[in-house]
Amino acid sequence: MNDMITISKAEYEALCTAAEDLADLKAYDMASSMLLNGDEELISSEFVNRLLNGDNPLKVYREIRGHTQAQLAKLADVNRTTIGEIEIGRKQGSVATLGRLATALNITIDDLV
Repeated sequence: MNDMITISKAEYEALCTAAEDLADLKAYDMASSMLLNGDEELISSEFVNRLLNGDNPLKVYREIRGHTQAQLAKLADVNRTTIGEIEIGRKQGSVATLGRLATALNITIDDLV
């Protein structure tokens, strides 16, 4: 059985617009819920632009969290010199080191690489 309904192009376009609006509302609700639950956080456009412009992610996230290199070194049990060398690009940091730094900053290791 082939049940068919014919509607005007205007009605079809209105339905498509309504479906897109519903998808946008669902995405907004999900993002709002994740923010309220602490699963996501807001980052200012200043920091986002720094990341997009190629600033070192470790330095950017360290500054977002308000830590000095020495404070982060203590939290992550990583040498402060190592943090400085990673931030200026002299070292990349081992996976273990980046993991400890990411944990201390409450981010994923993917955020640092």
